[in-house]
Amino acid sequence: MNELSAMILSLLAGVVLGIMFFAGLWWTIQKGVCTRNPATLFGGSLLLRTAIALAGFYFVSHGDWRKLLACLFGFSFARVWITRFTRGALEEPAQIVQAGGR
Repeated sequence: MNELSAMILSLLAGVVLGIMFFAGLWWTIQKGVCTRNPATLFGGSLLLRTAIALAGFYFVSHGDWRKLLACLFGFSFARVWITRFTRGALEEPAQIVQAGGR
């Protein structure tokens, strides 16, 4: 495999890892509001998402700093994309239910 295709694949792997990480974060925030024990959900989600991302970076890079850098660029791109994608959901007015039915 030539070097350019290896860099492109590393970039795409970074995008996939970033989408998984930040979509998982968004899902955790959505579910964490309604759960009885949010600390367990948030802590478990953080550990799982971080472990997956770090393992992905390790296996994609194969010890090559250029592949790792390409993967990190893809991860950062996914962060920007997910932020823009979920921003529409945040701009909708939130319906807050007050205690006591007021």
